[in-house]
Amino acid sequence: MTDQDEPPVAENDPAPTPFAAPGPCRVTAYRGVSLIDGTGAPVRHGMAVVTDGPVIEAVVPDADLGPSGPPGAETVDARGAFLLPGLVDAHQHLSTPPNRAQAEAMMRRQVYGGVTAIREMAGDLRQMADLARAALVGEIPGPDVHCAALMAGPGFFDDPRTHQVTQGAAPGAVPWMRAVDEGTDLRLAVAAARGTGAVAIKIYADLDASLVRRIAAEAHHQGMLVWAHAAVFPAMPGEVVAAGVDVVSHVHMLVHELSGDRPVSYRRQREHLADAYRRFLDAPEDALDPLFEDMRRRGTVLDATASLVARMPSGAPGAAELAPRVLRRLIGRARRAGVTICAGTDYETSPRDRFPALHDELRYLVRSMEMAPHEAVRAATTAGAAAIGLQDTVGTVEPGKRADFVIVDADPYEDIDHLRRIVTTVKRGRRHDRADYHRADYDRSDHDAQAAGTGAGTGKGAPDGR
Repeated sequence: MTDQDEPPVAENDPAPTPFAAPGPCRVTAYRGVSLIDGTGAPVRHGMAVVTDGPVIEAVVPDADLGPSGPPGAETVDARGAFLLPGLVDAHQHLSTPPNRAQAEAMMRRQVYGGVTAIREMAGDLRQMADLARAALVGEIPGPDVHCAALMAGPGFFDDPRTHQVTQGAAPGAVPWMRAVDEGTDLRLAVAAARGTGAVAIKIYADLDASLVRRIAAEAHHQGMLVWAHAAVFPAMPGEVVAAGVDVVSHVHMLVHELSGDRPVSYRRQREHLADAYRRFLDAPEDALDPLFEDMRRRGTVLDATASLVARMPSGAPGAAELAPRVLRRLIGRARRAGVTICAGTDYETSPRDRFPALHDELRYLVRSMEMAPHEAVRAATTAGAAAIGLQDTVGTVEPGKRADFVIVDADPYEDIDHLRRIVTTVKRGRRHDRADYHRADYDRSDHDAQAAGTGAGTGKGAPDGR
């Protein structure tokens, strides 16, 4: 077909969406960067990353491109900056409760804050599926969203959150929030969950070890990932891991493996938590090493959510003051055993904060959990990619991988807070310049001031966050 043979573009054809990924043959060269490629290699200075549409085409020494760069390419001068894989928040709940405007605002802040993917760990998948679609095609700015459908025992579904995310239907009777027991046809339940757009089943609460194994086996059989709480009671941590789940969440729950008590339900666990913490701290430091070794052998990823436990009261009398020591020992032993630890939050910071919660989690891992900055970066990049089953697609900066990366103006290996010094986030090859995030705040401030009848805006954006 010649150019003359191509059909004309109709005047009323829709324009590309405002945040769409570039198409093939749209080449961009990011030049002069110090590269943290996520493979474990040391920082390489004076590098260039070349993207072709949504894909990384080349990673080469900048000198190899010559003074003018690839023919026809757009050049981004990033000399002095550091380029690393896009960040992954491995534990989010943007659709609990469902609030479209709030979720869009959080997604916008995430992508301009360096986050290119999230795990949505159950919620109203009717809303989340459309938000994921809108971010994917570029109708709104936001990370890629990888959703889980939840399965739990029937007793869990008097939880008010289950009513929030199933409005118009019965909690426990919808495919994204399913009550299961020994009589459930798991083949149909998993197939229905797949139909919601979920990529994983989240095993949550009030399930015994046998049923956890059956759910995990059926989900894997149908090509879905399996994500679970570290204990779902009455199934204990070792039983959850032995069931073959891909990721376990909430490191503090692993202490129940040493517990002499088996809570009869998920809700009753808090009554046992302080005692479980004390039993763990009184035990030899290597008491849970067999569990961590099993996780390492199976490739089970640990979604620690460490800062969540530190931020929020546990609701368990006597547990809060013990939590930092418990977390530090658990994470230290998991690291020593070689368990892959990803960075998840399970919360978002205040809307007035300029950065998403993932930055707080990384700061906590480094400053309170004694994790080296390069380990924390790995937890938010390559380990996050592994948690969503996309380690062959994202998580490192290599030719053929998706063009998901973030550029910051200082070395995050020297100070993890340098990840907040964002120049631009590139998601699927599309730039989200941090300056545009601030500029939109100024525009909104002007608009709000005028709407309030105060005349011209002040030019001030939202107050600085942490």
